[in-house]
Amino acid sequence: MVLALLEYDDDGLDDVSLQALTLARDVAEQAGESLEAIAFGAGAEAVAEEAGDHGVETLHVAAADALDDYAPEAYGRAVVQCAEEIGTEAVIAPGTDRGAETLSHAASKLDVTMAAEVTDVEVGDSYELTRQRWGGTLIEHSRLTAETNLLTVAANEVSVTETGGDAAEVSSFSPELEDGDLRVQLTEVEESDVEGVPLGEARVVVSGGRGTGGDFSELEALVERVPNAALGSSRAAVNEGWRPHDDQIGQTGAKIAPEIYVPAGISGAVQHMVGCKGAETILAINTDPEAAIIQKADWAVIADLHEVAPAIAEELEARGHSE
Repeated sequence: MVLALLEYDDDGLDDVSLQALTLARDVAEQAGESLEAIAFGAGAEAVAEEAGDHGVETLHVAAADALDDYAPEAYGRAVVQCAEEIGTEAVIAPGTDRGAETLSHAASKLDVTMAAEVTDVEVGDSYELTRQRWGGTLIEHSRLTAETNLLTVAANEVSVTETGGDAAEVSSFSPELEDGDLRVQLTEVEESDVEGVPLGEARVVVSGGRGTGGDFSELEALVERVPNAALGSSRAAVNEGWRPHDDQIGQTGAKIAPEIYVPAGISGAVQHMVGCKGAETILAINTDPEAAIIQKADWAVIADLHEVAPAIAEELEARGHSE
């Protein structure tokens, strides 16, 4: 049996959970095992149909009032108990903060190693893994051997596929928790005051760096002309106080995977490229033809962003792309 940990919201399973399901289904097929999943919270049953579309046969809903809100140690214990109850050879979680933290607690309780940021698995006598290290700047090939193999999928590195199966059967699961499992719990959620499309969900991302000189007005105007677009920035722009940290793209910021990424006035340091390497196409705007970002871009405009961005916005408006 292969078990996938799922995260969801009112719109259904999140993107990284779907990526985890795709990897988990591949592992299950290689191992000749079935795929099951575990989810937490009162609304977990609602994702049974979507989970079934991605190959899940049974969705185990961890039912307990204490689990309606995130509690990492309790989630970790529940994953362990569910895995032991159904005889799981692997647990695969989304490579999110919660997914990694939950699986870390599960690994501690099982006294096994957890492998993070996995992009590919070959199943044999052991699990031969391909995974990212150092924010994706290093690709590692490693071997994982345990009675229960624990791993997280690298976000935005696995292309989601589905099987179109029937809705997963829902099975209520009541873990036996200890008092210490609830010493850390989610007590409040503070909504971000950032408006617009989240960076991780945008189809088009435009970002600015030191080359903006602190003036993001032209880039903001460009983003307003493009449907499903978001504005980001480099770490340099954040450090200068020009943009909030929520806008930062890179190793210590957001990881994006848009169809088109437009870095303007950004040099293209390794740390920044870690955040945007999931982009399908990169169109760089920079006055320096030797900038690292130019070498890594699919297309480049060697010019001042303050001239290029308004020109693009005007052209889009002329073509009727202002809504």
